Amino acid sequence: MEDNPWALISEVGEQGYIEDVTDIMTQHFRIISHRDFLQNPPLHAPKIQAILVWNACPPTEPSLLTSLPALKVVANGGVGIDHLDVPYISSLGVKVTNTPGVVSDATADMAMGLLLASARKIVEGHQVSVDPKTTHIPQCLMGYEVTGSTLGIIGMGDIGHKIARRSKGFDMKILYHNRRKRSVEDEEAVGATYCESMDDLLRRSDFVMLAVNLTPETTGLISRRELSLMKPTATLVNVSRGLVVDQDALVEALQSGTIRAAALDVTHPEPLPRDHPLLRLPNVIITPHVGTNTYTTTRRMVQTMVDNALAAVNGQSIPNEVKPK
Repeated sequence: MEDNPWALISEVGEQGYIEDVTDIMTQHFRIISHRDFLQNPPLHAPKIQAILVWNACPPTEPSLLTSLPALKVVANGGVGIDHLDVPYISSLGVKVTNTPGVVSDATADMAMGLLLASARKIVEGHQVSVDPKTTHIPQCLMGYEVTGSTLGIIGMGDIGHKIARRSKGFDMKILYHNRRKRSVEDEEAVGATYCESMDDLLRRSDFVMLAVNLTPETTGLISRRELSLMKPTATLVNVSRGLVVDQDALVEALQSGTIRAAALDVTHPEPLPRDHPLLRLPNVIITPHVGTNTYTTTRRMVQTMVDNALAAVNGQSIPNEVKPK
């Protein structure tokens, strides 16, 4: 253990890693929290060979990166790397990795959970059921049919494809828009139809699911124009990143009836300011970016981070290296 390389982490606890995954890290690394590191940077900096980034922490700012002469890898937990300046980090001779694949099932489950909760008013039903003032169950608590409806998936990567697999079980008609058309085999596996035009998908879908990476091209992808193309009975579901949606435009669309509802696992910022109008709208469900938050997936993510970091530290082939574009 004394010979293990050092890794900088955020912390163990409420704002960082759950206690249940520390064994995975300490088996191969000597870990130090960012808070402890800052108590004496000159002492710790020369030892750090890896940064294990969880929920964008520790923040990989140039001041930190350039202070770590032995740093070999920044291993990110999750697929999205929009919080990492990959070209800059790579220019320092430091590798960048992420954890694709292992997050897909949990995120796809969450996506379907949000869709179903919004359509069938599950949160509202729970509130009525537990309200001490409830003396009868209102029959006006009507939802919207999921079975047989049309789902439009924007972003048909691994997560999008797994969402489609789940949707097939609800006999949904599945449309998708992606940078590249999937193979015929992939389409047939889920019964999905490619829409070259995102506008066409927006017009035809009862539920629009966002499962894209955040890039300059997808920032603000859904704004006033796109929302205006959706059905007034449509629901927007976002499990990608908050900045993919223009939130001011979304508030307007939900208030005016341009669309029926939204179900969001991501916002910008996270959490939203407590006076943000999205928090007061009755036709919105918001969860706190917990798409990957299951014990099984979290352990798999941390194991993949550690595997990636070890490979980089030991000069081996890195399973999930992210290279600058």
